[in-house]
Amino acid sequence: MITWSGRIIAFIGAGHLATGLLLSHAYFKDWLSLQLWGHWAEDTLPAHAFWGNPAGFGLPLLIVGLVVVWMDRRGVVPPAFLAWMVLAWGSVCALIVEPTPAPLVVAAAVLLLRGIHRAAEQTEPVPAAHSEA
Repeated sequence: MITWSGRIIAFIGAGHLATGLLLSHAYFKDWLSLQLWGHWAEDTLPAHAFWGNPAGFGLPLLIVGLVVVWMDRRGVVPPAFLAWMVLAWGSVCALIVEPTPAPLVVAAAVLLLRGIHRAAEQTEPVPAAHSEA
């Protein structure tokens, strides 16, 4: 369950990044010639394209998904706060703009939370070691 949620999150992140970069390729010259230096907050098409990609949603989501898969393959249960943050982020995006794959991010975050909960149920708590000083 954890691996699948990580894969879904990574897939959405990669898809967002790839699609955004394909749609904004006309502005690569502006980005690479440092046209945004000192003008990054201005209301221009190159700035909008940059903040949408590569500085947007896709790359962080791809990284989170890959880390979740990496952790699960090594038997490390991801922290619940990671799933909660992805859930909050995806929920806000799903509420603000549609159509997007944000509802799928929400579903993947819920799947991740369930996987984390199940993993916690399967592991027995380790008693704290008492040191005698």
